[in-house]
Amino acid sequence: MSEVQKNNPNVDSTPPQIIPVENPATPGLSDQPTLIIGAGPAGLTAGYLLAKQGLPVIVFEAENQVGGIAKTEVRDGPGGQYRFDLGGHRFFTKVKEVDDLWHEIMREEFLKRPRMSRIYWNKKFLDYPLRGPDVIKKLGPVELTRATLSYFWAQIKPKGREDTFEQWVSNRFGKRLFDLFFRSYTEKVWGVPTSEIRAEWAAQRIKGLSFFSAAKAAFFGNKGNIKTLIGEFHYPRFGPGQMWEQMTEDIENLGGQVLMSTPVEKLEMTDGRVRKLHAGGQVYEPNQVISSLPLRNVVGMADPHPSPEVVAAAKGLRYRDFLTVSLVLDGQDLFPDNWIYIHEPDVMVGRIQNFRSWSPWMVPDPDKACVGLEYFCFAGDELWETDDEELVQLAMRELEQLRLAKPEMLEFGFATRVPKAYPMYDMDYADRIKAIRGWLDGIENLQQVGRNGLHRYNNSDHSMLTAMRAVDNLVKGTDHDIWAVNAESVYHEEEKQDQQQPYIVTPETRAQEKPLHE
Repeated sequence: MSEVQKNNPNVDSTPPQIIPVENPATPGLSDQPTLIIGAGPAGLTAGYLLAKQGLPVIVFEAENQVGGIAKTEVRDGPGGQYRFDLGGHRFFTKVKEVDDLWHEIMREEFLKRPRMSRIYWNKKFLDYPLRGPDVIKKLGPVELTRATLSYFWAQIKPKGREDTFEQWVSNRFGKRLFDLFFRSYTEKVWGVPTSEIRAEWAAQRIKGLSFFSAAKAAFFGNKGNIKTLIGEFHYPRFGPGQMWEQMTEDIENLGGQVLMSTPVEKLEMTDGRVRKLHAGGQVYEPNQVISSLPLRNVVGMADPHPSPEVVAAAKGLRYRDFLTVSLVLDGQDLFPDNWIYIHEPDVMVGRIQNFRSWSPWMVPDPDKACVGLEYFCFAGDELWETDDEELVQLAMRELEQLRLAKPEMLEFGFATRVPKAYPMYDMDYADRIKAIRGWLDGIENLQQVGRNGLHRYNNSDHSMLTAMRAVDNLVKGTDHDIWAVNAESVYHEEEKQDQQQPYIVTPETRAQEKPLHE
């Protein structure tokens, strides 16, 4: 029984029923376990769907907790256990089979929650998407006049050069609006000045509803082409980790195995097949392998090593990372939103979550506030290497600076680092992926799935869909190109990324200096 079920006896613990498949398309699939690397959303989805069809499966997870970057951190505190969602995970998709699977796993534990996010600017909350009357009220007459004059000057003056994000946006919205709303958050997310972000990236990002088009609509009218943000979403009662914990338990109830704290160390390959998988001091001989490991790790653990071209391509893959400082504070919630975007240049924090707004069951004491401050960074940089206690103190100082909380309110806090959170698309991204894919295509019993498994910045629904298609390939004999799987939704979620790289010069990171498989 999972910890969640122990704490909530009303959870339906009825195990799922095996629906055996007759004559799976892949020879030997019923005789030898399919080996799955990684117990995140993609890996667990593959494991569950195979086990549900009566097929043997073993899932290997390096950590002592399932969920990957979608896990839920749990800490004991005043009144019970506090739960923290790293990064914030809304469960919303237009892919019916993914949505059906979510409900199948969560049973009655899937809550419907209201969506609320705002911008925190100049110690004020602004509605998101921006609304003209609200912005006018919050800006005040003096700043509104300056912004308006700046906008109209931008419309009549010669455009000049448009090489950078800063130039492109300033030419369309005016320098004042750019400085007020667009500079600070963008620089926090990407880690470089806006003068080092490409103009073409800004142009591509302004499609449908973005922060920029929302701002234009708020100030200068909406011509009817602005999409709508989702108004509500589903969410597990005890955070996203509950989904993956329940899926793990279901896999085991169906006869599969999920091996925790068992990192995969080596993949032995001969004649275009993975012949042996080394993990936890044991050697396994797979029929099929489904991997959600980052591409650089897969290349690094391959024996024999791929060609120098493939190794160089893997070493060149970059990631943007983040860390969350989670705090429990004495007092009421700091704000009612799921999260707020911090457009304040004088603090480092980029976004702040209110975990009770995700689910009231995340915070056991009604007289305590529970928040997570998210800091974008690169693994190995100064912020990443900062001592945990110093990070907690930094977070409290910035909450005080933002006038959201006082230092004496702190009950306890901790920091969680999330490496490889956002796969980066740089100028050589396509060539690197092409080289690695060329090598992978020659390994007939290995399929890559998931966000880092494909080096694509997508949400959990896409990661799960790639795993579904990989299972179809094995069981049904389909020929899905996993790299072409697309779960792009009709709903809008801010900060959607695309494959157009933002950097003029891509920053070098310390993580690139490390061995491929570490």
